[in-house]
Amino acid sequence: MMLKQFRRAALLSTALLSLNAFAAESVSIPVLKADPALHAKLPADIQKSGVITSVNNGSFPPYEIVTGTHGIDGASADLTKALGQLLDVKVEHASVSGLSGILTGISSGRYQMGFGPIGDYPERQAKNDFIDYVKEYVAFAVPNGNPKNIQSLTDTCGLRIAVMAAGSAEKVIKQQSEECVKAGKPAITVQSFTDQPTSILAVRSKRSDAFFSSQAPLSYFIEQSNGQLTLAGAGKSNGFNDIFQGAVVPKDSQIGKVLLEALQELFDNGTYALIMKKWNLEGNMLPAPGVNLGKPTK
Repeated sequence: MMLKQFRRAALLSTALLSLNAFAAESVSIPVLKADPALHAKLPADIQKSGVITSVNNGSFPPYEIVTGTHGIDGASADLTKALGQLLDVKVEHASVSGLSGILTGISSGRYQMGFGPIGDYPERQAKNDFIDYVKEYVAFAVPNGNPKNIQSLTDTCGLRIAVMAAGSAEKVIKQQSEECVKAGKPAITVQSFTDQPTSILAVRSKRSDAFFSSQAPLSYFIEQSNGQLTLAGAGKSNGFNDIFQGAVVPKDSQIGKVLLEALQELFDNGTYALIMKKWNLEGNMLPAPGVNLGKPTK
């Protein structure tokens, strides 16, 4: 019921965010020459079609910002555009609802990859490989002034916390709710939504006390909120180890091997750094891409 209530407003919010100027620096991204050797390593069906289909979750600024039925902007859009030039293919984007839709679509062969970035966790590596290219942190978007005084995960007992459905933050906040109850404190009301704009709208409309999610998109939405929102709990572990994020591909797939090589070339030729700088993501950069960097909790 809550999701339906916010859906229409969330779509409007997405459109407005896409039109508003994000504080991305004016950085010129050079056009890349195709690498015939990399193209030749692509699976035969992709070489024949000349197309790689990348699936996304609708909106994950500043990485993925949906601009229309099939349009996408953001750091991931710039990176996949550069990868397409390098691999001499067209990267087409498709949107589905929720992380489960992404993983199901990839396992069924409908999509070749979900470029994301998507959180790389050991439990997800059993059926998929992650080609990681950024590091992330998890924090809270709260109303300006932080009226509930959220400084870390342990301050959320009894509060209404919005999260992305089926995401890692949802799992962590549910575990924290159990810890609250064990300590004799009120449980957390976990509010799960399928996209970022809906979650942010819940906080702005005071139907949620905070949105618990990746810091990079939270920073984007906070900048767009005209002073309504602020960041809380930054710099704390908040239930997570080091968080690596990247593209998700089928387990042991050829597309994964080629994607790793192509990303390495973007790292080596400076394109990756330029794109990350353009979208104010220097703090999320990795020194090199890697496969399944996410490790179990100690």
